[in-house]
Amino acid sequence: MNNNELFREATLRICRNLQIEEALHELLLFLQEVMPVSYIYLQHYDVDYHAMRTIAYASESGHGKLDLLTPLSKDARDKAANAPKDQDVFLITDPSTFPVSREMTAFHGIQSSSVIVMVLRAGRETLGYLVLTSEGQEVFTSEHSNVIGLLKDPLIISMSNALQHREVVKLNDLLADDNRYLHGELRRLSGDEIVGAHFGLRDTTRMLQQVASLDSPVLLLGETGTGKDVIAHAVHYSSSRSEGPFVSVNCGAIPEALMDSELFGHEKGAFTGALSQKRGRFERANNGTIFLDEIGELSLQAQTRLLRVLQNKEIERVGGVETISLNIRIIAATNRHLEEMVKNGHFREDLWFRLNVFPIKVPPLRERTVDIPALVQHFISQKVKELKLPTIPVLAPGAIESVMNYHWPGNVRELQNIVERALILNPQGPLSFEHLGLDTSAAAIAPAPAYVANDSYALDEVVAQHIRHVLKITNGKINGAEGAAALLEVNPSTLRNRMKKLGINYGRGQVT
Repeated sequence: MNNNELFREATLRICRNLQIEEALHELLLFLQEVMPVSYIYLQHYDVDYHAMRTIAYASESGHGKLDLLTPLSKDARDKAANAPKDQDVFLITDPSTFPVSREMTAFHGIQSSSVIVMVLRAGRETLGYLVLTSEGQEVFTSEHSNVIGLLKDPLIISMSNALQHREVVKLNDLLADDNRYLHGELRRLSGDEIVGAHFGLRDTTRMLQQVASLDSPVLLLGETGTGKDVIAHAVHYSSSRSEGPFVSVNCGAIPEALMDSELFGHEKGAFTGALSQKRGRFERANNGTIFLDEIGELSLQAQTRLLRVLQNKEIERVGGVETISLNIRIIAATNRHLEEMVKNGHFREDLWFRLNVFPIKVPPLRERTVDIPALVQHFISQKVKELKLPTIPVLAPGAIESVMNYHWPGNVRELQNIVERALILNPQGPLSFEHLGLDTSAAAIAPAPAYVANDSYALDEVVAQHIRHVLKITNGKINGAEGAAALLEVNPSTLRNRMKKLGINYGRGQVT
């Protein structure tokens, strides 16, 4: 066999295997036809540990990946560092006389009669070393080292790929570990520790447990701020899909023009600005759960497209022709009365039937005041960590009574914000909520100004008058638990768009 044939055959054996240890084994079996090789090792020097790290080996009887460190003495390191830089292949006929080969063979228990070492360099960088050992009476010759020298380029490529693959596997393991940790944290915060699960939310928790193990759609009903997103997380992390993705979509926050692209994705060039392919929210939720929050805010056109997904469990990206099958669970949530919207023609009846398989009512905070003490303690502990406070402040006498007597129009979210505000104002404690302007001796919401009807029966006129009336109550405030959007039970963006259409100017203290 001439050198060209040898190079071609050896290169095929090295490059046709994706796993480096299998490539070494194939190479060893081939080389045994022309030289007395017993073992092949792939190694690189680990600077941090001052040791040689063996990452793969091959013998006639087997092969495998390794992650084995061989510590080297200072003498061995110095001799290796001073090796000729213009030479790639070294023939060592007596391993006991060279410090690195002596320490390596002794550490691995190898009785070698001779060693060939090839330095695998990419430019000035040393990637590693290919080490061949021969046992018994037969020894390597200079002709054998010349044969190994022919294989320098394919071995460098193989070594480089092996190191990159090890790094990818390492990063993948780190990501998997982080993912498991984050899943655990979400499960702890949202699934396993629902504050009030055994008291005010007892019925909700019971229904959650009944449906969690199934794939049936779930519809969460309740006012803004009651914690419907927490219940959605709990359903997901209590199900068989808990290891899959949980994708949340705020239906009221996506502009109509971007709805299809956000939910279903798009192909490159599907429209101006579509510079690359994009997976939509549904596709990202495959093998997991998608949470459609504020589903009552969807337009009728978007409802029609959503219905197809629920019926067929498949989508097409914008600009694409491929049908993508999905394995997803749907959890929807709304603070609106969908049944009334169906009667008024604002929500599709067939979509309502699809979603309303297992409705779960999440009660407002004022109907489960028994949970308020536990919620206050929970939010104090949570916010102390977020604000990086040194200690957990105590509550002032009567503080719990004051918050339990409050009406809580903003529900749990309002309570969370009030606790955070108290911690900011008085981080050392004791925490008292009197200075927050909570009027616990009367109704929590100020009486509304008198409502004066006008002579017009036009719908837009009546709607405009009602919006102005609510804005006067909130002093022009739109966002937040005590804003006009919350009182009107609509999304703030929806309210602003309606006000622009009706010509209503707005701002704090100014409504015209």
